Amino acid sequence: MAATLSATPAAPASLAADTGARIMAWADTLAAHTEQPGMLTRTYLTDAHHGAAAQLTEWMQAAGMTVRRDVAGNVIGRYEGTEPGAPALLTGSHFDTVRDAGRYDGNLGVILPIACVAEWNRQGRRFPFALEVVGFAEEEGVRFKATLLGSRAIAGTFDTNVLDNVDDSGQTMREVMRAAGFDAAQLPGAQHDRGKVLGFIEVHIEQGPVLLNEGLPVGVVTAISGATRYIVELEGLAGHAGTVPMDMRRDAAMAGAEIGLYIEKRCGGKPGLVGTVGQFNVPNGATNVVPGRAVFSIDIRAGVDAEREAAVNDVLAGIERICARRNVRVQLRKTHEAASVPCAPWLQAQWAAAVARQGVPVRHLPSGAGHDAMAIAAIADVAMLFVRCGNGGISHHPTETMTAEDAQTAAAVFADFVEHFQRTQ
Repeated sequence: MAATLSATPAAPASLAADTGARIMAWADTLAAHTEQPGMLTRTYLTDAHHGAAAQLTEWMQAAGMTVRRDVAGNVIGRYEGTEPGAPALLTGSHFDTVRDAGRYDGNLGVILPIACVAEWNRQGRRFPFALEVVGFAEEEGVRFKATLLGSRAIAGTFDTNVLDNVDDSGQTMREVMRAAGFDAAQLPGAQHDRGKVLGFIEVHIEQGPVLLNEGLPVGVVTAISGATRYIVELEGLAGHAGTVPMDMRRDAAMAGAEIGLYIEKRCGGKPGLVGTVGQFNVPNGATNVVPGRAVFSIDIRAGVDAEREAAVNDVLAGIERICARRNVRVQLRKTHEAASVPCAPWLQAQWAAAVARQGVPVRHLPSGAGHDAMAIAAIADVAMLFVRCGNGGISHHPTETMTAEDAQTAAAVFADFVEHFQRTQ
């Protein structure tokens, strides 16, 4: 299709050679805003959270952006286009963290675009569209057990029922927002006008080992996987470990173990499909007692909803078969279901072209983790760039790591994307 908006078709402006090092230094600075000395924990609307918001505001303003903080607590920096009020290409990620977090998850996707905008501002370069960098106030769901609060506010899909959720101190989200100067009744005003959003792109560490194992600094995300989660409670019959013959047992734990192995088998061998039993408990278990109860979680994800749904149906049928054969009662409680979010092909293609122009092989891969892009997809086409993790791909952990060289490459890809951006949909 013909482009409706495009950047000036000039050669990409080069980034400063120390851009990657600056991004890494900023990540260190941002990590100092924490609730717990010695570990990075920054949850929604705490003092540490407000401190990080103030730091992002300072960097955005220094980069030539006008900055505001919306009623959800999002920090939004706007780099105006050649025509004031032009539609905007949105980018960004979240600046809240899990407990005892790494310093790049989420944060990278905010500070990297700021560093690029600072370069364009220094060069006096503008585009036919505005660029808005959003530091989403909340994605992880740690404090109030509700996720994607910042991006859902911007997308107009904020569930006001969660305003009554309480934190560990017994305060409701509504009360905490009010104390911070945010009126929850004004949340609808945070929604962006879809007619003024050209698209949304997010830069994020991979949170996995694929790029690392393949020796690649970046990859183009194809889809954000949908997920289905259950809590399973099994009830068998407790008995003495020494006196109940093996063929007479109604062992709830072994039924759960067999179910876990079935999940592993069913979800194995299919790229993009994963199944996990992340929690497994034997309540009141003892060494010398046949377990009468077992409680465990199931998490099944895939980039294609039909594949996830087929796996879920097979797993549920497998649970029924296994429990019937072992004479164990089962109770299932679905705790989460989210559809997959495909990344827009036209944006994927522009990511791929930007990667290739840096002389890097183009690798497409799905995201098994959730991201703010999932929520923003309600108002705009979305796409993502993954950046290689070190240390085996570990994330949500203080040993999460990446390199300044990869930050430099990712920034070059991001800058190239923006400088060649065409609105083709």
